[in-house]
Amino acid sequence: MKFSHPIHKALEQALQSLTLTSPNPRVGCVIVGLDETLLGQGHTQIAGGPHAEIMALRNANERGHSVRGATVYVTLEPCSHYGRTGPCCDTLIAAGVKKVVATNADPNPLVAGQGFSRLRAAGVEVEILSTNDPLAIQSRELNIGFFSRMIRKTPWVRGKVAASLDGKTALENGSSQWITSPAARADGHAWRARSCAVLTGIGTVLQDNPRLDVRLVQTPRQPMIVIVDSGLNTPVNAAIFVPRRDVLIYTATRSETKRSALEESGATVLFAPGTLADGTPTGKVDLAAMLLDLGRREINELHIEAGHRLNGSLIREGLVDELLIYLAPKLLGQGRDMASWGPLSDLAQALQLDFRSTTMVGPDLRLLARVAGRDVF
Repeated sequence: MKFSHPIHKALEQALQSLTLTSPNPRVGCVIVGLDETLLGQGHTQIAGGPHAEIMALRNANERGHSVRGATVYVTLEPCSHYGRTGPCCDTLIAAGVKKVVATNADPNPLVAGQGFSRLRAAGVEVEILSTNDPLAIQSRELNIGFFSRMIRKTPWVRGKVAASLDGKTALENGSSQWITSPAARADGHAWRARSCAVLTGIGTVLQDNPRLDVRLVQTPRQPMIVIVDSGLNTPVNAAIFVPRRDVLIYTATRSETKRSALEESGATVLFAPGTLADGTPTGKVDLAAMLLDLGRREINELHIEAGHRLNGSLIREGLVDELLIYLAPKLLGQGRDMASWGPLSDLAQALQLDFRSTTMVGPDLRLLARVAGRDVF
């Protein structure tokens, strides 16, 4: 089978691992023979399982193909360290491939060019796409959370909002089910599924008692739940406590009784109090410290489904990277806003966004808007 764009094929493979590989990057690989025929292909499996290169080599073997002298196209630098699995670069060398073409270097400090160096030292030709090559950009976007965690030490923070055309997420009485259509809700679940964790605030837990799981699309795993609960008021019987789900609760309150009760329900309670510049406690969770802790816990993409207060706090502190907004074709008039922050004294203080995509999802409009400059790290 011949095809014209091996990297495109590798990216198709990488997309198959979108909801699978966390906290590892989503990587695809194809192996092409001297006559440009496809010998093998594969994508990274669940953490601890084979990486894309290994899957492609296995696929070639299953097809009865030798890969000696072949070219490998992969959407991230082959790893060079022992983590949950062994070094992929060594396996490629042992297989006798002639050339490796990669879209990006691995930002992981344990790799960071060492995979390429070992391949070159073994006589394997290495080609790396330019960082501004559209295929390199597409590959990096697929793993923007992994790049964020490796370089900034914090997850990529995506705030999801479902609102009316006039920007209301609920009526004044808190009623919000359902502003957007079933199609938009299913699409939102797909974005949940690709995330490592879903974050909400205690206000949403008490008001809506959400499950925040993935139900409307198929997924091989459920994301972790993270709750910002400064006063440690999460009910022990909240719907987020379901089997086989990790729940982290960040709080600014020390209460052994509450902590013990919540941990008996399956949560991990973490004390992360915020302070003013003079050391005075704010009584609130230190959101920046929380993100650093989530980075240490290998969270790549953090999906926010919170109310206007927590959304506003995250925006005010400069912690949101992009917004995923579903706008329904209806007006609600008075109601709850997407985010409460400010007031601003000058229009120049507005949060500048770049529209990345606009897509119709059923009758609703989906906007993906990125905070200007957040993807430059």
